[in-house]
Amino acid sequence: MLIFHNVCSVPSSFQLTGIPGLESLHIWLSIPFGSMYLVAVVGNVTILAVVRVEHSLHQPMYFFLCMLAVIDLVLSTSTMPKLLGIFWFDAGDIGLDACLAQMFLIHCFATVESGIFLAMAFDRYVAIYDPLHHTAVLTHTVVGRLGLAALLRGVLYIGPLPLMIRLRLPLYKARVISHSYCEHMAVVTLACGDSRVNNVYGLSIGFLVLILDSMAIAASYVMIFRAVMGLATPEARLKTLGTCGSHICAILIFYVPIAVSSLIHRFGHQVPPPIHTLLANFYLLVPPILNPIVYAVRTKQIRERLPQILKIEIKIR
Repeated sequence: MLIFHNVCSVPSSFQLTGIPGLESLHIWLSIPFGSMYLVAVVGNVTILAVVRVEHSLHQPMYFFLCMLAVIDLVLSTSTMPKLLGIFWFDAGDIGLDACLAQMFLIHCFATVESGIFLAMAFDRYVAIYDPLHHTAVLTHTVVGRLGLAALLRGVLYIGPLPLMIRLRLPLYKARVISHSYCEHMAVVTLACGDSRVNNVYGLSIGFLVLILDSMAIAASYVMIFRAVMGLATPEARLKTLGTCGSHICAILIFYVPIAVSSLIHRFGHQVPPPIHTLLANFYLLVPPILNPIVYAVRTKQIRERLPQILKIEIKIR
C-alpha cells in the first residue's frame, strides 16, 4: 500500500505534450495547423452568414448544414487554440476540470455531428421519395426537434464519460498525457484504479455511434437509390442523385478519418505515436475545413451569394 500511495496521486492538472515525438518541430507544425484552423473558422462562419441572408436557402438541408457548421466550430475551437498554445508557448498545462470539459465537448459534438448526418439522410430520403410533401414533413419545427434530439443523444451518451473518470478514477500514476488534447482513452490509461468499466462504456458508445449510425445512413441510401431507379429517364436519375452528392461527400469526410483513426488506435500497435496523434487531430480538423468547401462548390445559391457576403465583386457568368 505504501508503494501504491507513493506512485499514485490526485492531480489538480495534467500536462499535454502536443505531438509526442515531434516536440522539436512544434513551431513549424503550428503553421499548417494554424492555417487549417483559420480556414475552418472562416469557412463555417461564411456558411452560417450565407444561409442567414439568402432566403432561398431556408430549407431543411441548409438548416442541417448550419448545425454542422456550428458543431464543426465547437470541435475545432475546443482543441486548436490549446494545441497552438502548446506549439507557440509550451503551454501544455490543463486543469483536471478543464480536461474533462474538453473531453466532453470533443466526444459529445462528434456524436451530435453523426446524428445530424443521420437526420440529413432522412431529409434526402423524404425529398426524393415524396418531394411534394417534403416541406410539409420536414417543417422548421421538425428540423429543430431533430437537431435537439441529436444534441440530447450526444449529451446522454457522452455525459457519463467524464463523470465516471471523476468519480471512479481519482488516482493517477502520471499527469503527462501523451496527446494534444484530453482524449478519453489517453486519460483513462493514466489511472491507477480499475478502468474496465470506462473502457467497455467507451467502446460501446463508439459502436453505437460509428457502426449503427453508418448502417442507418447506408440503409437510407439503399432506399434512396431504389426510389431513384424508379424515375423515368436517366437525366432525371442523374439530377436527383446530384442533390445527394454533397451529403455523401460530407459523410465520407466525417466517417473515414474517424474509422481510420479508431482502427489504428486499437490495432496499429506498430504505428509511431506521432501518427496516432496527427490522425486524431485531423479527424477534428478535416471535416470543419472540407464541409464548407464541398457545399460551396456544389450549391449554386451559395456560390452566387459568397461574393456579396465577402464584399468581393466577381462577375458570375
